[in-house]
Amino acid sequence: MKVPLPDRVTLTEICPRDGFQNIKTWIPSETKLQVIDRLIDAGLRSFEITSFVSPKAIPQMADAADVSAHVLKRIARDNLELDAVALAPNLRGATAAHAAGLSHISYVISASAAHNKANINRTHEESLADLDTIVKTYPGLHVTLSMSTVFGCPFVGAITVEQVLWLIEEGVKRGARDVALCDTIGVANPLQTAVLIDAVRATFPTLEIALHMHDTHGMALANMLVGLQRGVTRFETAAGGLGGCPFAPGAAGNAATEDTVNMLHRMGVATGVDLARHLRAVELIGEKIQPNLMGHLANARSYSEFDFWPKNKGESHG
Repeated sequence: MKVPLPDRVTLTEICPRDGFQNIKTWIPSETKLQVIDRLIDAGLRSFEITSFVSPKAIPQMADAADVSAHVLKRIARDNLELDAVALAPNLRGATAAHAAGLSHISYVISASAAHNKANINRTHEESLADLDTIVKTYPGLHVTLSMSTVFGCPFVGAITVEQVLWLIEEGVKRGARDVALCDTIGVANPLQTAVLIDAVRATFPTLEIALHMHDTHGMALANMLVGLQRGVTRFETAAGGLGGCPFAPGAAGNAATEDTVNMLHRMGVATGVDLARHLRAVELIGEKIQPNLMGHLANARSYSEFDFWPKNKGESHG
């Protein structure tokens, strides 16, 4: 029996933004850039490199312009095809990202009105109005609608599929080109993920979807497998499993990039990532930033010397 899986997926490495933003101790810019360079050297070609937000709200992102400048210089120097994305929660952030030379932003709106207010101090209507202004002011800017709390909110609990579909429709209507469905607090289960993806696909059949799963309850990879089986080919992951939302109590780290790569490669799905090189970036994170990492391969033997399963993807040997 053949299991339908894509031949290749794109991983967006979000450790430099989502991973670093929760670290309380200031990470020197030089260290951030060393990590980013190692991640680039490992073959990753899509990054959420920083966040253009108020340093008062997220002090760790105060060097956003410097980080952006370094990445853009690296792209030019090595002639890289690399998608450098910055998170921006409002027009001010989008303007700063554009001024820094970036052409792609992740515009965050929470499916939960309560979390949107806690996270960026805005109502849905205010966030959507700013999105409209951003797209009209910077028509060449690629805007991804990054939707937080689509699987559950720490303040109000369940989020309905209808809420998610409404916000996607409003975002796309205002010019968002694609969408990332984010499990901000890591409570999604595989059946829930399947139901939501199917509903989004049915309503917006041409819209590209990415999954951004946190691993609070240990189901991130299981949820991502459901996405793979439904044709999702973009996933946002963080080296070492770092991450969390400062405005989502109890949220744990993201799906670890190395664990995701390990799973995908063992199933014959290409990522373009050299796992051994990536683990050297994870080692640097453990040494200089956060010694206690959530990723499995950050703490365990990879068994890379063995070939556990034939390369003909999806073949049953039962």
